This record gives sequence, structure tokens and C-alpha cells, in this order.
Amino acid sequence: QVQVVESGGGLVHSGGSLRLSCAGSGFSFSTYAMRWYRQAPGKERELVAHETSAGGSRNYADSVKGRFTISRDNSKNTVYLQMNSLKPEDTAVYYCYARSDFYGFDHWGQGTQVTVSS
Repeated sequence: QVQVVESGGGLVHSGGSLRLSCAGSGFSFSTYAMRWYRQAPGKERELVAHETSAGGSRNYADSVKGRFTISRDNSKNTVYLQMNSLKPEDTAVYYCYARSDFYGFDHWGQGTQVTVSS
């Protein structure tokens, strides 16, 4: 059974930090590219960060560059999103997404809420 489970969300003051985790199971995690998306109320879901399966390439939305870092530990089947210098506009539900172009499969997590107070 495929599972993608996010954790680490919560309430933080502006300027604070959070680290989100996403654990994958039931699929070949190390062969999947991993992404973090977010969706704020009334807005479309947007791509925040992306890391290739080998971890050799990372990309970020302009709005989070220099503040967020995506990383993965394939030995733990986990991808992380370190979020620093958080702003109220970072408030959203954050989703983890796994994609395999080789297999043609993708998997979504259920999301974790991040709320940044001003």
C-alpha cells in the first residue's frame, strides 16, 4: 500500500522556522523525484520546491528562495522542507508529492497545515 505522510506543520511566529517531513512507503522512494507544494485559502496549489531522485538538482519558487531548503534521506524514505524566516504569506497547507517519470506514477500526501502569525 502506497503512503505519503507529511508531518511537522504547526503555528509559528513571523521570522520563525519549521521543518516539514514527508515519509514515503509502498513504492521505490529513491527512484522518485520529490516535491513540496502549498495551497493557501482561495489560491491555486503552487510548487514550492523540487528535488530529483538522486538529489543532485533542486529548484525553488522565487518566493521561497534563500529561505526554504528541500533535502532527502533515501535511507529513511523521507524528504524534508526546512523553512526559515517564515512570513505570514507562507501560511498554507503543504503537500508532499512523489513522481516517477520512469514508472509513470505519482503520489500525493494528505497535507500539513502551516500557519505563520504576524
